[in-house]
Amino acid sequence: MAFISSGYNPDKPMENRITDIGPRKYDNFFPPVIKNNFGKWLYHEILEPGVLVHVSETGDEVYTVRVGGCRLMSVSHIREICEIADKHCDGYLRFTTRNNIEFMVDSKDKVEPLKQDLLSRKQPGGCYKFPIGGTGAGITNIVHTQGWVHCHTPAIDASGPVKTTMDVLFDEFTNMRLPAKVRISLACCLNMCGAVHCSDIAILGYHRKPPLMDHEILDKVCEIPLAIASCPTAAIKPSKVEVKGEKVPSVLVNEVRCMFCGNCYTMCPAMPLTDHEGDCVVLMAGGKVSNRISMPKFSKVVVAYLPNNPPLWPETTGAIKKMVEVYAADANKYERLGEWAERIGWEKFFEKCGFEFTHHLIDDFRDPAYFTWRQSTQFKFTE
Repeated sequence: MAFISSGYNPDKPMENRITDIGPRKYDNFFPPVIKNNFGKWLYHEILEPGVLVHVSETGDEVYTVRVGGCRLMSVSHIREICEIADKHCDGYLRFTTRNNIEFMVDSKDKVEPLKQDLLSRKQPGGCYKFPIGGTGAGITNIVHTQGWVHCHTPAIDASGPVKTTMDVLFDEFTNMRLPAKVRISLACCLNMCGAVHCSDIAILGYHRKPPLMDHEILDKVCEIPLAIASCPTAAIKPSKVEVKGEKVPSVLVNEVRCMFCGNCYTMCPAMPLTDHEGDCVVLMAGGKVSNRISMPKFSKVVVAYLPNNPPLWPETTGAIKKMVEVYAADANKYERLGEWAERIGWEKFFEKCGFEFTHHLIDDFRDPAYFTWRQSTQFKFTE
């Protein structure tokens, strides 16, 4: 139990706490200026790329400098971030959901020294450790999944393609010159831990072959009923397979039903899915979560196959850069990428971006509920 029997007091949530189970109350981490003005903020402005100001009804202001971060950080890098926060921000900082780092100060006089300190810190190769940007009508950090470093089912890496993509789009991170914001995400397989179903541009790792099977050891390292039950399409069935002249218990996969999700490999390490030739990169475009101007949209597949070429993934980054450049030149102000594609027509989108259209890209999504649900927060008062 996190609290003693005297009961939980919602007005004093830390009262009588006897263990460290669970997180501390969120406002313990607020900078004083935010804690003193909680619920009193009137508006905010973006003063320049990466620099925001929030103004309270009390007249207090808080200035935020946003810098690009990475999802996987070394301990030394985190210590340097904390050192900057101690030096300029009384030890306070926050991380955004897209892996940006925000340093907050309570005076405009503190902004420029903070910026200069951040921009003076560089990697041995010369690139910025803490590039300032990621606000407004530009590209912010790419939210992504685990990739090869931590997951067992990815079709592509996560950190590698994200780094190379942000390298070619770096100028759009530090500027706000696009028609509207562009959100890019990456998921390294169809299980989609990432937000690729609703991003302006999405990078998806895709398996194209069913799992391989090591029949010789499958029964020794796997629970066959568990492997069968793990398949969402019932593509796996038990079978006896001949190995070295002997019949051994194993499974068979119905390739027509297989959706290459990798669930079976999660349950059975003798059914690996990763394959150099079969794994590829798929690009999607046109999704968004926002209700602004138009309702939320799902992303659509626009490039069905790109080779999985580490360490720089040139085919993937080249196609994304082309998409962003065409969008920037052709879209109206405030128009998201999907809204632009719908206005000019998806046929024109493929033509302008130089992407080949095949029958594999025909959108055959037919869920009636999607069109009957009230998805938008936009409404009109009747009186």
